[in-house]
Amino acid sequence: MRLVFTCGGTGGHIYPAVAVANMFRERCPDCEILFIGAEDGIERDIVPREGYRLETLKISNYQRKLTPAGVWHNAVAAVNIAGALRKARGILRDFAPDAVVGTGGYASFPALREGAKLGIPTVVHESNAVPGLATRMVADNVDKIMVSFEACRKNYKNPEKVIVTGTPAREAFLYQNKTDARKTLGLDDRPLVVSYWGSLGAREMNKKIARFMVLAAQTDEIRHIHATGSYGWRWMPDYVKGLGLDLTAHPNIDMREYIYDMPLVMAAADLMICRAGAATISEITVSGTPAIIVPSPNVTDNHQEKNAGVLAEAGAAVVLHEADCTGDTLYETATALLHDNEKRKSMRRSLSELAVVDSTARICDVVKGLIGTR
Repeated sequence: MRLVFTCGGTGGHIYPAVAVANMFRERCPDCEILFIGAEDGIERDIVPREGYRLETLKISNYQRKLTPAGVWHNAVAAVNIAGALRKARGILRDFAPDAVVGTGGYASFPALREGAKLGIPTVVHESNAVPGLATRMVADNVDKIMVSFEACRKNYKNPEKVIVTGTPAREAFLYQNKTDARKTLGLDDRPLVVSYWGSLGAREMNKKIARFMVLAAQTDEIRHIHATGSYGWRWMPDYVKGLGLDLTAHPNIDMREYIYDMPLVMAAADLMICRAGAATISEITVSGTPAIIVPSPNVTDNHQEKNAGVLAEAGAAVVLHEADCTGDTLYETATALLHDNEKRKSMRRSLSELAVVDSTARICDVVKGLIGTR
């Protein structure tokens, strides 16, 4: 069996593809796997590190701004896409895959488009609640579209093509025990709040969390772990000091650059405060951790708000809009939830109903079944 995985741009697009590739390699040790991505994407680092061969395309995204710079960018992008389509077609002819699997990002478009034109079974997985540009551009051509939640089906004009598979999350998120996790982390009986805004961090939201920390330090009633992200780590420690908060005097507040053991920390948490990226939504649902979600307003098609909306409509999360959010409102909302055990139990039940814990296996089965019909 030969498989092509095509993705790029963010870890949220790449890691689901890696998870599925790993399962295929476990199930069929002799299968050959090739990744196709963008030559300037982070997939250049991630994919080879995961042990897979990567072919790259020169491709760039489109800009919606009709400024002279935006028009020029799009003209260059059009030229690059034409070249990327030709190169993708050549790669697919040489490799002769049994299927092409796309997991999002503009880098996935050429291989999916050319794979479908060559008659190769093609599938796309859309991790966000609404389809991104690449998915919309290939939706009519691919054989199957895989989505995270049943509520996503209505966003496609060919619902018969749509299969609910969930979005793969690391297995470590599935098998953690809350009591054991808290014991491993050395936590006492105080509730644990965990917050982060992504790997880079968000400056304004980090400032609001700094205010949250000040309020939490006044009572010391909660434990709080916050990951600043790489950019936030450069300035946030001094910013917190400027607010008069000495973290050494409040060991219950733990500020760090990254949370490397996130499955363990999330299992121990009573409440998450986070964004609404597709990977984060998947991790929240499979771990069953109640959350306050503040969607980023700075993403294409406002997809984070739509991701968060799926959880909010199911009663699985509380959503606050960034424009209306302050450190005080975050703290007030968090403490209200921490004092409402029934509400958090209800949120956990709703999360478990949304969770697809065998997402990776489902995607593998869809791909293998499609190959079997050809």
